[in-house]
Amino acid sequence: MTHRLRLLRPERCQPGWAVIDLDSQLDPEHRARVVWDFVQTLDLSALYARIKAAGDAPGRPASDPAVLLAVWLYATADGVGSARAIARLCEHHTAYRWLCGGVPVNHDMLSAFRRDSGPLLDRLLTQSLTSLLAEGLITLEEVAIDGTKTQAHAGRGSLAQRERLVKLEQAVAEHVAKLKQEVEADGAAAERKRQKRALRAATERAARLRRAQETLAELEREKAERAKRHAKEEAEKRAPSVSISDPEARSMKMADGATRLAWNVQVATSNGFIVTIDPTDRRNDSGLAEGLVQQVVDRCGVTPQRLLADGSAMTQDDIVGLSQSNPELAVYSPPPMERQDVTAETLRKRVWKHQNEPAPVQDWRTRMASEAAKLVYRRRKLTEHAHAKMKNRGFGRMLVNGLATVRCVCLLHALAHNLLNANRLRLAAAV
Repeated sequence: MTHRLRLLRPERCQPGWAVIDLDSQLDPEHRARVVWDFVQTLDLSALYARIKAAGDAPGRPASDPAVLLAVWLYATADGVGSARAIARLCEHHTAYRWLCGGVPVNHDMLSAFRRDSGPLLDRLLTQSLTSLLAEGLITLEEVAIDGTKTQAHAGRGSLAQRERLVKLEQAVAEHVAKLKQEVEADGAAAERKRQKRALRAATERAARLRRAQETLAELEREKAERAKRHAKEEAEKRAPSVSISDPEARSMKMADGATRLAWNVQVATSNGFIVTIDPTDRRNDSGLAEGLVQQVVDRCGVTPQRLLADGSAMTQDDIVGLSQSNPELAVYSPPPMERQDVTAETLRKRVWKHQNEPAPVQDWRTRMASEAAKLVYRRRKLTEHAHAKMKNRGFGRMLVNGLATVRCVCLLHALAHNLLNANRLRLAAAV
């Protein structure tokens, strides 16, 4: 019966011309437009200064770095962290094609941009925070700090102790030497190109193994220091091991109770915005608060009035140090729990100890004993909203190796988070 019907059937082999106006493909309020408008407000002179294709100099024109930055910001907000995946989207996805506007983009270009732009991204975060302060979206009256664990781009199978690490280093060194000889001896261009790629990969692995040796030596020194205080406990533990995939990542206990190679990312928020972000290889947050506050002051030029921090993140040394460097800053952090079922002598010693603590610590204890301070501290949990939103965008697992590149990813997430948060507040205010 179908031969009597008049149908328009697909003709997939028929050549044709498709006239596409990219600008008409996106809604006026589309997120890609918001990202591009934001990038247009930034000072990208440092990026343009790196371009060598100028005037009559040889070489093809460079892809606009503003496009690369916009694509990375949009992809980060979209939950895409793989350079190869983004490159494919730039060929087929309307929003990514609109951002590119015909500018060629590939995964090597995207990876190199992210890897090499750490200092620039840091300055752009500072620049954007200055604008948010001027707009009144951030006040810095109150800053909350908290750490969140993100899984590293390395598995437990990559962990190696001293003996295995020495064997791997010797094997890779022999492989590198062999590849160098092959590159020098082979005259065929195609084969030499393949051998150079193999040599570059082997050389990078050798460099990672050297960093692994250095990290392992540091872990062994830390273990030796702990053994001076807790000899029996340290003797029962396994020998230190380090990842050969990402030597800077460390084994950490995650929120689900499992132990994985991870990074401890310190995040400071104010009014829902990320005011600084700093990944570390530290397993806990203690002792990091003072450095994080100094980053906020350096970025924003303003000292917060109140600092909200978890009890595990704030030490007495931090409280004393913060009172010296930022006298106008009030710390809101719960004191550690103290047992009540103790003897009268223990209570007497506890009272004597508290009375002889430094004045900033005594002021902090007095402050946190009040109900008003407890209400203020409850707002610290709001900083976890930023953690949750970033992890919904793929922040829970890194797809890169090395602390420097991880920091670039963190800065991209901070920029994307602040951009989306500011856009949401502006739209709400316009209604």
